[in-house]
Amino acid sequence: MATMTEIGGLVGWISSELTGLASSRCIGLTFHKNGRGRRGARLNATVGLSVRSMREAERQDDLTEGIGAPVCSDKLNALHEFQLSVPIGETRLPPDFHRKTKIVCTVGPSTNTREMLWKLAEEGMNVARLNMSHGDHESHQKIIDLVKEYNYQHKDNVIAVMLDTKGPEVRSGDLPQPILLKEGQEFNFTIKRGVSSEDTVSVNYDDFVNDVEVGDVLLVDGGMMSLAVRAKTPDTVKCTAIDGGELKSRRHLNVRGKSATLPSITEKDWEDIKFGVDNEVDFFAVSFVKDAKVIHELKEFLRSCHADIHIIPKIESADSIPNLQAIISASDGAMVARGDLGAELPIEDVPLLQEEIIRTCRSMQKPVIVATNMLESMINHPTPTRAEVSDIAIAVKEGADAIMLSGETAHGKYPLKAVKVMHNVAIRTESTVPSDILHTTAAAIQTGDCGDVSQGHISAMFAFHATNMANNLGTPIIVFTQTGSMPILLSHFRPCSTIFAFTNQERVKQRLALYHGVLPIHMQFYEDVDETFSRAVKHLMNLKYLKQGESVTLVRSGTRPIWRSEFTHHIQVRKVQD
Repeated sequence: MATMTEIGGLVGWISSELTGLASSRCIGLTFHKNGRGRRGARLNATVGLSVRSMREAERQDDLTEGIGAPVCSDKLNALHEFQLSVPIGETRLPPDFHRKTKIVCTVGPSTNTREMLWKLAEEGMNVARLNMSHGDHESHQKIIDLVKEYNYQHKDNVIAVMLDTKGPEVRSGDLPQPILLKEGQEFNFTIKRGVSSEDTVSVNYDDFVNDVEVGDVLLVDGGMMSLAVRAKTPDTVKCTAIDGGELKSRRHLNVRGKSATLPSITEKDWEDIKFGVDNEVDFFAVSFVKDAKVIHELKEFLRSCHADIHIIPKIESADSIPNLQAIISASDGAMVARGDLGAELPIEDVPLLQEEIIRTCRSMQKPVIVATNMLESMINHPTPTRAEVSDIAIAVKEGADAIMLSGETAHGKYPLKAVKVMHNVAIRTESTVPSDILHTTAAAIQTGDCGDVSQGHISAMFAFHATNMANNLGTPIIVFTQTGSMPILLSHFRPCSTIFAFTNQERVKQRLALYHGVLPIHMQFYEDVDETFSRAVKHLMNLKYLKQGESVTLVRSGTRPIWRSEFTHHIQVRKVQD
């Protein structure tokens, strides 16, 4: 059976043949001096833009204050449409180009030591994923403690923690030894417990017989084997092997085109979620989400626990596709879980669904992760297939915030090489992809009936203009944030250079590790604005991110004022001075 990587690579090749290669270009607007200087510090103000918003608009935004609070997608996308209409200039990448697409690594037996976790971070891991389908709370606690230790010791880098729930998986029972099934051979699945004979094995789901119909196709391990349902009894499903293979214990079962009628969050999942709340993980990746109801249920539970944890639904079931908009709207992002998605739906639909899910998340300012089979061959081999390399490049070109490794880093033989390959392919692709590929378009921006605009709308406009200015002048962006809302908006517009997000909130710093192009840095803010700016730039110079004489775009705007007593928003370009 073809992997998701192979299917994606074929689609990417066809797309390239049809559209051709575009040169790498950035888009920008020119801003004029406003004649207003800045005092002190080690920065020389050269360009500035200042806009004063209405107090009423600020009050309106209090209703949606918080990290990642969404802005109307139509208005955001209209900014993209305008950006595509302005003159295009040549890309001006900084000498040290930083990878913008983030890397999620599943931590398992191959990488769950202090030494390996440190090395994963050095190679480029941004988020550590805990797969609750394997291991126990004790083993996962060890990983969480190691990540916290790493973050404490490495103030200039950050690793977020994502807890991935097991979900309502349907699996076959234990077998004393593997059973070799040949094409045309008859085999049965029963809801009776403890059955393991040459022609019958138990399943762990009591309604399995009710969920399948004669003529359905059962997929074992995402399609590594397939069987056709030929008959049913009250407790047994009788099948004929279509594609044979070796059936081992506890294999994952899917029905082509159907989802099991199990709750998305099981009793085990709730225990794991409570474990995650106690350990203050940054994200919950929720398996087999079918509709928005389960997201609202989990959010209500987290509110009752006063837990500030974001929810990333895994789009992997047939039932989730008709409800895609509602699921992502209710969530804090999404994961394209291509394994089970390709088992429950036609495999040729997966690349198209991946593109649709990425586009939907981008339009709603939500981070999106592409997962499964990205470097599957590197579980056992030190180099990837060319199709896998193309698969990574396609996800990057489509605008994914993050790409994920599963078995490659959990139990693979070459976890560090896998991360390095993913890093190298992502950064090479980013350095050549035309910036307009990462932009979407929509209808024109509209204000309210009386010409009023929301604070979120104003913040989106500022993120757009800051991106334009940074692109045109070839500068990185420095933003100061307490909630993360402005860095997320800037990330949405995909500036060519890095977004250095300074925050005085550790939770915000860790969460921003998932967002495209954002390099979060924890720093205490000072009462004097210029002193804070100066210290931030000095910090970046010490880290070799900035050099004397370079310019930076500074942004002060967002849902919560830091120094703004009169709710004034600022975008300025300043030259770095000693």
